Amino acid sequence: MNEPLTAADRRVVQLQLGRPPRAMRAVAHRCTCGLVDVVETNPRLEDGTPFPTLFYLTCPKAASAIGRLESEGLMRQMTDRLAEDPELAARYQAAAEDYLRRRDAIEVLGHATAQGGMPTRVKCLHVHVAHSLAVGRGVNPFGDEALDLLGDWGAGGPCVAP
Repeated sequence: MNEPLTAADRRVVQLQLGRPPRAMRAVAHRCTCGLVDVVETNPRLEDGTPFPTLFYLTCPKAASAIGRLESEGLMRQMTDRLAEDPELAARYQAAAEDYLRRRDAIEVLGHATAQGGMPTRVKCLHVHVAHSLAVGRGVNPFGDEALDLLGDWGAGGPCVAP
């Protein structure tokens, strides 16, 4: 996706996060309810501090559902599979490279650190889901798998009242 942020989008994200958002540059994905659920961020905060999380999941309903998956041990299971499945490891490496390529196209931070543990472990499913939502399925295998387990968090209506 990658739509310009409107004033209404900014208000929604502030409500979702419970604080003023930082470093936002675009809407990367919208929930089925129509609200922003992933934003693309600048590689640096306004004060120049590196902020390497390119795609930031903002929807509290989605974040809560992902947190349940994490608490069930899904990240550990995914990480274990990396050691057992060279094809999966190669796809995950490619996802890390995609993430860094997209971030570096905005601004190079001078390091090759992707987020969410990429490419050696699965550390944060929120990052992987946001990556899959922002760029589409078929790029981040663990983001896609987590999406398959989440269902439609927007089906019950918006997470916040805009």
